[in-house]
Amino acid sequence: MNNNFTDSTAANAASLGISPVFLFIWVALIVLIIASMWKVFTKAGKPGWASLIPIYNLYVLNEIGGKPGWWLLLYFIPVVNIVISILVLVGVAQNFGKGAGFAIGLIFLPMIFYPILAFSDAQYVGSTS
Repeated sequence: MNNNFTDSTAANAASLGISPVFLFIWVALIVLIIASMWKVFTKAGKPGWASLIPIYNLYVLNEIGGKPGWWLLLYFIPVVNIVISILVLVGVAQNFGKGAGFAIGLIFLPMIFYPILAFSDAQYVGSTS
């Protein structure tokens, strides 16, 4: 029996860089981020399931960051959305009693700093503005 099809499929998958190890790490990272966001939302007194709903999770994150809900509209404007995201994450860090360094971590390394925020003893202190 000719295994050309099997060999070709394996070669294509390998050429795409898709391996079971990569897939496992990717799924584990996604689960960690979802669990972390759920816990952060819960710590802030918001429903954890809100972290799973696209766009609504940004609205709730604005509230956690102490920003007005209408800022959600600003996420749809190119370049402005980057500035708004940074301001919201700075507000989130401040409302959890963290400083500017932690906010920079949330901006550039969210896969590390959201779990730290979620599973540490950090408490939501509410809006400071």
